[in-house]
Amino acid sequence: MTSVNLARQGDLATVRQTQESLVTEGPELTLVIPTLNERDNIGPLVERLDAVLDTVGWEVIFVDDDSPDGTAERIREIGRRDRRVRCLQRIGRRGLTTACIEGALAASAPYIAVMDADMQHDEKLLPQMLAMLKSEPLDLVVGSRHVAGGGIGGLDAGRANISAFATRLSRIICKAEIADPMSGFFMLRREVLEAALRRLSGHGFKILLDLLASSPRPLRFRELPYEFRERQRGESKLDTLVAWEYVMLIADKLIGHIVPVRFALFAFVGGIGLFIHMSVLWFTLMVAGAAFNPAQASAAVAAMTSNFFVNNVFTYRDRRLRGFALVRGLFAFYAICAFGAVANVGVAGYVFSRNEVWWLAGLAGIVVGSVWNYAVSSVFTWRQK
Repeated sequence: MTSVNLARQGDLATVRQTQESLVTEGPELTLVIPTLNERDNIGPLVERLDAVLDTVGWEVIFVDDDSPDGTAERIREIGRRDRRVRCLQRIGRRGLTTACIEGALAASAPYIAVMDADMQHDEKLLPQMLAMLKSEPLDLVVGSRHVAGGGIGGLDAGRANISAFATRLSRIICKAEIADPMSGFFMLRREVLEAALRRLSGHGFKILLDLLASSPRPLRFRELPYEFRERQRGESKLDTLVAWEYVMLIADKLIGHIVPVRFALFAFVGGIGLFIHMSVLWFTLMVAGAAFNPAQASAAVAAMTSNFFVNNVFTYRDRRLRGFALVRGLFAFYAICAFGAVANVGVAGYVFSRNEVWWLAGLAGIVVGSVWNYAVSSVFTWRQK
């Protein structure tokens, strides 16, 4: 065999080995990045990741909540040229926490990083985060704005105050001595996520806080300082409903093991509906001079209508009805509540006939009616998408 043939065989063996490694070796690090209307940020962000992770086997999973600006199409366009870029598009669902969870579950890498697509997080920290997880007995490395060397950059005073208040509020459920539990920029070992996965609430927009509060054991973590950048493109996702989801997360961690927080909120809305019922009943009787039966019917319709719209905005925000579905859902809710009222009266009458304790009978009727309304409306009015 000539030296030329040997050289050719050596070259072929090298090529074959390279091809096999490309097929068999998966990424060491997966970045999970939730997106909503971030089309213009995708290209520059991928370029930055490529620059700082040049010695790391990485991939990025963008979890897009069906952005109307074509974010998913832009991600796929880049993904056709770069196999490390993937798109997980969700239809009919919203929420940063659930987006991060679903993106992480779609990954196979032993290390997972979470960051935003708006480039306010400092991607240059990523290699250091990975090196610390690989060399130290840590579960989690957090990019922090609130340790020495970090900062909130150009964050306006209003948002800075909201962030500070939310951080203080998080202490109710998070016992870890962490300076920035509201950070959306961190890296962790995959097994840490898997251990907490079935305890996660999935509410709101702060996956780190959910993770710290849900972990079955205290997590070993380190915080690295970074300066929060100003947003260059797109719009902030922070609004009153996002803040409401944060409150829901706190509530779920406090009472979720006793009663589902959605049911607690549904019952609270029902209490508001009771006040509206009595107010309308008084007005139609005392001011409008109506007879009792039509006054009672008007009050009941007013209370059910109020309950429906408040529940649609808050209790079932993730399943919110719009358009014709909103009208159809309203009449379905009327029918469900009507049956609930029959159950209320029937159970209350039975309990009263057994012991003649009026308040106990009334309470039993309210509980049965509320559970019926909640359970059936969750299935038929606000169906899981």
